[in-house]
Amino acid sequence: MGKNAPLRERQLRELRKNARQLLEMYAQDLERLRQKVDQVVRLYEPSLRSAIPVSEALNARFPLPPLPGQATILAADGSQIFPDRHTEVEYGLINIGVIQMCYGQSTTPIARVTSKLFYDEDLYTTTGVVSDSLLALRRDLNERTILAELASQTASPIITFTDGLMEIWGPREMGSEEASEFQKSLDEYLQVLSDMHEIKAITAGYVDKPSSRLVVRLLEVAMTPETELSEIKQYHPFRRIYDVDLYAPLLDSGERSPVFAVQSPSSKVYTEELALHFFYLNVGRPDRSWIVRVEIPAWVAGDPKMLSDLHAVLVHQCQAMGSRPYPYVLHRAHETALVSFQEKEQITRMIATELRQQGVPVGERSNKQSAKDLPGTTRYKR
Repeated sequence: MGKNAPLRERQLRELRKNARQLLEMYAQDLERLRQKVDQVVRLYEPSLRSAIPVSEALNARFPLPPLPGQATILAADGSQIFPDRHTEVEYGLINIGVIQMCYGQSTTPIARVTSKLFYDEDLYTTTGVVSDSLLALRRDLNERTILAELASQTASPIITFTDGLMEIWGPREMGSEEASEFQKSLDEYLQVLSDMHEIKAITAGYVDKPSSRLVVRLLEVAMTPETELSEIKQYHPFRRIYDVDLYAPLLDSGERSPVFAVQSPSSKVYTEELALHFFYLNVGRPDRSWIVRVEIPAWVAGDPKMLSDLHAVLVHQCQAMGSRPYPYVLHRAHETALVSFQEKEQITRMIATELRQQGVPVGERSNKQSAKDLPGTTRYKR
């Protein structure tokens, strides 16, 4: 690995250079790029995941705007305990932390926490114990539902953050109970987004250290000759290059990239004002860039004032964390939601104690778990 590393790095530098040249070459050719992506999706690769240019040049850069005079910021993050057959009792838990703070007012940030225990019938599907992915889906939906409820009780302007993509993920196998629950959760989430749109909330998903290649994939489509588009699914000349490789040298501290729409199979689900968009943002210092990805719905992407306020607040929030930029409110929400090892143990003891008081037998933790719980472990992990 070490012997090959210098050669690999030289190859990557050349690939990055070529990709950036393509970005400049196609920077203004927005309509043609949109048409070509549409052609690929219709004729050759319906599952294509790619960026779609909207109205700004591919190499455009936008300076840091002023902070809004007044705004309410809401951020939610979740933590969970997955069902574990190695413990004395099987249960699941979702813990959601929410932080609210106000710009333009001298008020202290407000922390809220909401917990939900999954036990007995809530813990099972027709195929057995609820899976980790399904519990994570419920966590994601709860984060967004709580934000929508709080936003509806708050005066505008409102800016809400969650950590990660705006798109929710889950099992899609037709006929399975988990696929059915995913569809139900997706319908509820789309209604939550519609409610956010109705009250004109600025909502976003924050992706730290992104590894997406949506703009890179757009460039791969752009450079493919018309006669070879039928082979686009196998054509990945920049497979080792990421979008951050394009924008890290381009964006100065505080600047954002152009806004792109997302072409993906989910485009059929997130439509019209709910259609997913994104941009890249340099939240780092002048001497050290740090590029993040920000996902937004169409109603935010199409409103210059909303986009400007979100841009300014995100950079300001990240500056509050010093040399390791990350939105302060999301950090606080994570701290509020985090379930420590000691808390997990306390919950398990509380449930076991209650069952014994009711005369219900309690199992034993497995020998494997007992070994894991030896002194030295400080945080709950699977």
